[in-house]
Amino acid sequence: MTKFGIYARVSTSDKEQNPLTQLMPMREFVDAHDSGIIFREYIDYVSATDITHRYAWKDLLNDASHRKFDLILVWRMDRAFRSVLDAATTLERIRSWKVGLRSYSEPWLDTTSPFGEALYYITVAYAQLERGILRERVKAGMDRARKMGHKIGRPRVMDRRGFKPRFGVVLERLQLGNISRS
Repeated sequence: MTKFGIYARVSTSDKEQNPLTQLMPMREFVDAHDSGIIFREYIDYVSATDITHRYAWKDLLNDASHRKFDLILVWRMDRAFRSVLDAATTLERIRSWKVGLRSYSEPWLDTTSPFGEALYYITVAYAQLERGILRERVKAGMDRARKMGHKIGRPRVMDRRGFKPRFGVVLERLQLGNISRS
């Protein structure tokens, strides 16, 4: 009997993003799997990058570390991992716990088979390459903007819109030396 831990994540709690869109097909997948049962469904309503508030993901990893189920089923890899590095390190932890990982929407990403695991690592490597290319394009664009005289980054606090009308008196006293920045 294969026990599944199912993970679903939506970025917001509004009605347009409903985790049932992910959960219903994954439930059907487990039902169709010979002797498969769902140990628990883990659902987060938060951005992938907000790891602090991904409580269901933390619970899933904790339960996986205690071998409460055999296989993690996710809708897509981007629902589970916030970055390529996060995916690679988490996969190593999951493997050390002897728990598999499978993507419903990407059936070739299945760490329970040698072929699936190889494809997973190829995908991770490709994603890392894509990320590096994107970083190079952004850097080149920023360099071009600097050469054209544009300021890069956030504006100084005192240059932000609305700062002078609200803090003009304080700013004037600061410039006269009557008060310190602290």
